[in-house]
Amino acid sequence: MRRWSRRSVLGLAGAGTAGLVLGGCGGGSGSGTGTTIRWWHIANTDPMLSEWAKMARRFEADHPGVTIEITALENEAFKTKLTTNIQAGDPPDIFHTWGGGVLAQQAEAGLIKDLTADVGGWRDTLIPAALDAYTIDGKVYGSAVDTGMVGFWYNKELFARAGVTAPPDTWAGLLDVVRRLKAANVTPIALAGKEKWPGHYYWSYLALRIGGLDLMRQAGDDKDFSRPDFVAAGARLSELVALQPFQTGFLAAGYSTADGQAATMGNGKAAMELMGQWAPTVQNDNSVGRKGLGDRLGFFPFPAVEGGKGRITDAFGGGGGFAVGMNAPAEAIEFLRFIAQPDNARIEARTAGVLPVVAAAQDAVTDPNLKLVARTLATSTGFQLYLDQTFAPAVGQQVNDSVAELLAGQATPEEVAAAITTAAKQG
Repeated sequence: MRRWSRRSVLGLAGAGTAGLVLGGCGGGSGSGTGTTIRWWHIANTDPMLSEWAKMARRFEADHPGVTIEITALENEAFKTKLTTNIQAGDPPDIFHTWGGGVLAQQAEAGLIKDLTADVGGWRDTLIPAALDAYTIDGKVYGSAVDTGMVGFWYNKELFARAGVTAPPDTWAGLLDVVRRLKAANVTPIALAGKEKWPGHYYWSYLALRIGGLDLMRQAGDDKDFSRPDFVAAGARLSELVALQPFQTGFLAAGYSTADGQAATMGNGKAAMELMGQWAPTVQNDNSVGRKGLGDRLGFFPFPAVEGGKGRITDAFGGGGGFAVGMNAPAEAIEFLRFIAQPDNARIEARTAGVLPVVAAAQDAVTDPNLKLVARTLATSTGFQLYLDQTFAPAVGQQVNDSVAELLAGQATPEEVAAAITTAAKQG
C-alpha cells in the first residue's frame, strides 16, 4: 500500500483519513486484571473492521479485566499517526507492520519487543516464508497475518480483441503485447502515477529479473544502486514508457479513486495492471456496480528479461503483520497467538480476500484469482520484499520518487540509480 502498502487489502476500501476508535468489552473467564491493550490496524472499513472488533471481544471474554482499545486508520493516516507516536517513544501495544527497513529501525531504537521466543509457540503453524519480512539479524520482531505477491492482472476480453492468445513470458513479449493492444485501440496499462508506489513495482521487478535476488542483497549491504543491472532496469522501463502504454492522465491518477488505476481496470478501460493480490477486490469496489471483470480477469507473473540472472519464478511482494510495542503487556502477545489460530485466520482469508500465512487456513481461499496467485507463490524459487519496505524509509521513498520521474520522462535510468544510491549512502 503510500501503499497498503498495498499490500494489505484490509485497509483499501473507503480511503477516509479519519481514524476510528472502538472500545472493547470485558467478560468471560481467564486471567488479567485492569489491562488495556492499544491495537492499531488498517482495516478501517467493513467487513474486516467489524470482524477484527468481534475477534477482540472474543479474546476479552476469555481474559477478564483485559480491554482491547482499537484504533482503525486508513493506510496513510496510520503511517502519519504511528510516526508521531514512535518519535515520541510511545508505540501502540500492537500495530500493523509491513516489516523490512521500517521495522528494523524500530527494533534498533528499542521501541518494539523481540518476539522470537514467543512466536516460536506458533511458528510451526505458519507457511515457511511467513516471518521472513519480520526477521532482523535472526530475531523475529513481528507476527505475520497475510502474504501475497505482485503480478500482472489482465482483461482476457481485451487481449482477445487485440489478437493476443496467451500472456507474455518475456519482457520483449510484453512490449509486443503493448504494441498490439495500442493497434487495436485498447489502453494497454492502467497506472496510478500520482501515488508513485505502483510505479516502483516495474523498476523493482525489472531489477530482480535482470540482476536476481543477489543484486538486492548486495545493495542492502553496500548501499550501491549504481550497478549496471539497476541502470539496465531503468533502461528496460524506459522502453515501455516510450510506447506510451498508460491511460490518459495517469500521472495525476490515484489508485483506489473513482477514476484511478483500479477503476480503470475494473471498468474494462485498460488491459493490464501490475498489482498485488488485492487487485480484484479493489477493482470490484471501484467499478460501476461494484462488479469488476469477473471471469474476464486473469493473472500472470512478471515476465523474464532475456539474458537476466533472475528467474520468472522469483516473486516480489509482501504482506501484513503486527509488531508489539516495548511497553506492551503480556496479554498483547497472547492476542497475537489468538489471531494466529486457524479459525481466526480463516475469517480474515474469507472476509478480506487475503492469502493467510497459517497453513491450516489455506482451505479458506476459494476465490479463483487468489488461488492462482497462491499457486504461483507456492512454486516460487525466491522472494523479494517490496523495495520501499526492504530498505530504510528514506531509501524506499527515493525509489518511489525517482521511478516516478522516469515514468514522467523527467529522469534517465542513470539518474534514477544515482539518486537512490545517494539516499542510501546518506542514510
